[in-house]
Amino acid sequence: MAEGAEAAPADSGADADSGASVLERGVAPIKPQYLTTREHFHGFLEAKGQEKLCQETEAGDPDGSDVPEPEAKRIRLEDEQTQDASASVEAVAEPGEQPQGQKRARGQNKGRPHMKPAQYDQNRLCPSLIQESPAKCFFGDRCRFLHDVGRYLESKPPDLGTRCVLFETFGRCPYGVTCRFAGAHLGPEGQNLVLEDLLARRAHLPPLRNALDKALQRQLRKRQVRFERAEQALRGLGQGTAPATVVTKLTPEGDPGQNHCAAQQDPAGLGVGTPPGSPAQTCGPLTDEDVVRLRPCEKKRLDISGKLYLAPLTTCGNLPFRRICKRFGADVTCGEMAMCTNLLQGQTSEWALLKRHPCEDIFGVQLEGGFPDTMTKCAELLNRTIEVDFVDINVGCPIDLVYKKGGGCALMNRPAKFQQIVRGMSQVLDVPLTVKIRTGVQEHVNLAHRLLPELRAWGAALVTLHGRSREQRYTKLADWQYIQQCVEVASPMPLFGNGDILSYEDANRAKQTGVAGIMIARGALLKPWLFTEIKEQRHWDISSSERLDILRDFTHYGLEHWGSDTQGVEKTRRFLLEWLSFLCRYVPVGLLELLPQRINERPPYYLGRDYLETLMASQQAADWIRISEMLLGPVPPNFAFLPKHKANAYK
Repeated sequence: MAEGAEAAPADSGADADSGASVLERGVAPIKPQYLTTREHFHGFLEAKGQEKLCQETEAGDPDGSDVPEPEAKRIRLEDEQTQDASASVEAVAEPGEQPQGQKRARGQNKGRPHMKPAQYDQNRLCPSLIQESPAKCFFGDRCRFLHDVGRYLESKPPDLGTRCVLFETFGRCPYGVTCRFAGAHLGPEGQNLVLEDLLARRAHLPPLRNALDKALQRQLRKRQVRFERAEQALRGLGQGTAPATVVTKLTPEGDPGQNHCAAQQDPAGLGVGTPPGSPAQTCGPLTDEDVVRLRPCEKKRLDISGKLYLAPLTTCGNLPFRRICKRFGADVTCGEMAMCTNLLQGQTSEWALLKRHPCEDIFGVQLEGGFPDTMTKCAELLNRTIEVDFVDINVGCPIDLVYKKGGGCALMNRPAKFQQIVRGMSQVLDVPLTVKIRTGVQEHVNLAHRLLPELRAWGAALVTLHGRSREQRYTKLADWQYIQQCVEVASPMPLFGNGDILSYEDANRAKQTGVAGIMIARGALLKPWLFTEIKEQRHWDISSSERLDILRDFTHYGLEHWGSDTQGVEKTRRFLLEWLSFLCRYVPVGLLELLPQRINERPPYYLGRDYLETLMASQQAADWIRISEMLLGPVPPNFAFLPKHKANAYK
């Protein structure tokens, strides 16, 4: 992979214009000898790619691409939408070029082509045969899956490798003949082999936690789960109506006549909405929990001051990625944002976001919702079914899908509902409740400093403040001066700061504001070894081979988590490609003229110190797919990928 290492700077083709771009505002200052033009950059990658393709062709065609695709699958993918999306890939891949008459790439790629990983299987084997269950298939003749192992093996694509991660890690691969690395653990008669010694040793290790129980899922779908604590808390909050003492709507200027003080509010949340002088009434049996209520000071404390907090990242903040960050020094991790309504409905995909790996010693989950009843019930459900150290409320999500339903950032403009959600969840949780907010909704209209004293009184144990408003998104730098003002307002409640941390210098400046700790989001996506840099106070000039090893570890973790069959491999590939859409923005330390790299600086076209480093700098989806094929084998026929997020963070 080191080929072209010496020739890259000499072949750069940099001209005077490229050298002048070093000082351009918003562009990463790369050393002139590495700069190049767009045409030279892609020409270099194309030449090297053709050279490797010729080598593979001479060695044979290992990818099995001559296997025909089903007609229906070709029809589904070869429509106008896919062609439009493919054109969008090229548009997104060239952030430095702005075609005439086109808008800038920004926001999310909506309506992108998508095939479910399960659809890549031409014929799927019945799970009863995969798991080698002694019981017969429950569906019998009505089963839509194959029951003939020989017929399945005839149509199965070639193996992607000779080593199975699951077999080598756990001693047994649960995917049997469907595993894309099945040759490593299938016997001469097609039986699934087992390493008994390794399997016995792994049995004593802590398992993956917070999996959804099937019995609970059935109860949730049939609405048979009772939420007694949540209903009691909601009755105390006025049965979902706004309490009499609730804070009125916040305005940017503030109104002296409005009550922004939380001192008069009921800290326990029990007497709100009850007329003065009314006698207390009981209903049903009286338990110790009713008489001796858990006080806030008796709850499990969340002491994470000074620790590095990996932000809950939608799509990219999956369990394999969190394992990578834990290995590099992340102290606190949090699951991806989960919709409370989907959790209450027992959706498998939503509950999968709550899973916790044994290495995550301080772990929380993040909930999103806009109404007190669903959020409080969901908090009670999680309190008694999963193991977490804290529960976080997402009041920072800026996307329209969430905002227009009253969740995310919209709660900052709905303080009545916001208060009821925080109070209700705080009452039913035995673990600390945290909140993640932004500076406000509108640009230049800050609301966080008004909400922080209220949140402390409502029962929040910790608040994380992202130094941008909803309207800003990522086009401007985070306002750390405002975060410093909010630290004083929030005291003694700990406040974490979030925004634009990409080096240990950025982290040191952030700590000078007095925050209890820092949360790292995009910085971890661009360079997950950032946690190591902060703890060791150094710049790490990581090599391209080391970065490829990180990606290889991610794929191994992904195969463990999502499976090693076709569905698991393609799901791992999809999340790897989503991550590569951020990783390509990293500029190696040895190529920078000025340190450190800024998160809002766009890297110009440059040739790395070897071919792999140059390939990793490409912002074309086709090159990301090429990297994925180095780790997961060739993509299926008709494979298409368009990243979820467009690169609009450079300005």
